[in-house]
Amino acid sequence: MPDQNALNLLDRVVVDSDIVHGKPRIKGTRMPVQVILELLAAGDTVEDLLHYYEDITYDDIRAAINYAALYLDANPAMLPLAPISEVA
Repeated sequence: MPDQNALNLLDRVVVDSDIVHGKPRIKGTRMPVQVILELLAAGDTVEDLLHYYEDITYDDIRAAINYAALYLDANPAMLPLAPISEVA
């Protein structure tokens, strides 16, 4: 269970069906949580993201990671995913 500080970060993630197709995004931006996670998974650092995307903050990135962790915790049936080589 995340601590209260981690839960407070979730206020930074919002969903609006009229913005970025209803995907979870960082409040006040059009930056989807998914994009932050994909960039980090591809090897970009937090510092890279903060440099290239001036609208997001360190806490926004933490919120995106925390959102994903809580989502996966609530939806465990989604795992495991097939390796990318098997999807193509």
